[in-house]
Amino acid sequence: MTTPRIALIHATPIVIEPVASAFRELWPQARVSGLLDDSLAPDLEAAGGITPELTERCVSLARYSEKCGADALLFTCAGFETAIDEVKRAVRIPVLKPNEAMLDEALAAGSRIVLLGTLESRIALLRAELEQIAADRHASLQIQTRAIPNALDALRQGRVPEHDRLIAATADEVDACDALLFAQFSMTRAAAGVAPRSDRRVLTSPRSAVARLKQILAP
Repeated sequence: MTTPRIALIHATPIVIEPVASAFRELWPQARVSGLLDDSLAPDLEAAGGITPELTERCVSLARYSEKCGADALLFTCAGFETAIDEVKRAVRIPVLKPNEAMLDEALAAGSRIVLLGTLESRIALLRAELEQIAADRHASLQIQTRAIPNALDALRQGRVPEHDRLIAATADEVDACDALLFAQFSMTRAAAGVAPRSDRRVLTSPRSAVARLKQILAP
């Protein structure tokens, strides 16, 4: 059987290494290729939300990936969820949103969920996405959020160990929950420093997405 080929569509370079690391750890046999359009994120911010033009760009990138032989497609940047809904209708291969698999795992873990992030806007996006899925499934949730803006400042200034340490320290302070979610791909590396606890699952989007893709294509 041919090794599955996974196409990744990135809107910022900061997400490339976290998802590449997840593939190396969980599914090194997969053939992974990536497309980076680093104008997508600033254009989304400037527009204040998804526009028909941004949707068409996402669809074009997905169709290109499909024509290049991709067996599945993963978008790695939040904020494009409604555009990705259109992508799913436009191509024949499986398509995953950035947080889709992680949120499914969180809901399966229980109703007490904590969202941890270094950027308030990303926490808000993830919360809205989680609440919508829960509403669709008639599930009741208890959601808490914790922001760590100093960690993002450290990462942007190249102080990666400090970034990871601040996230791990905050995670260790969080009350008991069923699932602790990292709101951004860029936070993934810090998960290794979080003290293991039997009363919760620590989930990151890259690891959950890679595990889901492997389940779909290499059961």
